[in-house]
Amino acid sequence: MGGKYRITGNKYPKMRRPRQRGRLVVLTVTSVVVLGLGGWGTLQLIDVFTGGGRKASAAGDGTACGVKTKASPSPGVKAVPEPRTITVNVLNATTRGGLAKKTADELKKRGFKIGDVGNATKQYDKKVKGTGVLLGPATALDTSLPVLGTQLPGAERRTEAARKGAAVDLVIGDGFKELATQQDADRALTELTRPKPTPTSKKGC
Repeated sequence: MGGKYRITGNKYPKMRRPRQRGRLVVLTVTSVVVLGLGGWGTLQLIDVFTGGGRKASAAGDGTACGVKTKASPSPGVKAVPEPRTITVNVLNATTRGGLAKKTADELKKRGFKIGDVGNATKQYDKKVKGTGVLLGPATALDTSLPVLGTQLPGAERRTEAARKGAAVDLVIGDGFKELATQQDADRALTELTRPKPTPTSKKGC
């Protein structure tokens, strides 16, 4: 350069342009970081709404939230009386003759004790439209009546609070055809003494 001033030496004065360029680099890097963080946050939100977070949780602890159903352990053998300990009065409430004796003979073969055999009382005579009615004291509701019911499925069960004694009645109705087969009755009695386990629900998380 000509004129009054000269530049000497091997060092030059610092210019402002490099400083501006450095600012641009910093701003660029900052923008990239901000955009990266924003994108990562967006992906996290998408995972939450689409179930991605639930999968991660399930993979982490090995269990998934929800209701699990499993069968409870068998309660064991249920105590019910044996047929040989049950006394049954067989009463005919229909207009068909001989049903009471025929039914009583079959029940006797199957191990039941037989009490009275004959026509039904006026309260039930010609008034039972179904297969039959099983009558007994209140204590027989969960003992003798269910056992007798294995011989005549579909029969109505009733208890009488003022009834004395342990004997139960089988009142034959108009819909009666015959007792259950020996095989079906035995199977029903087995299911009665060994009830199936009931399913229980367990909530996860």
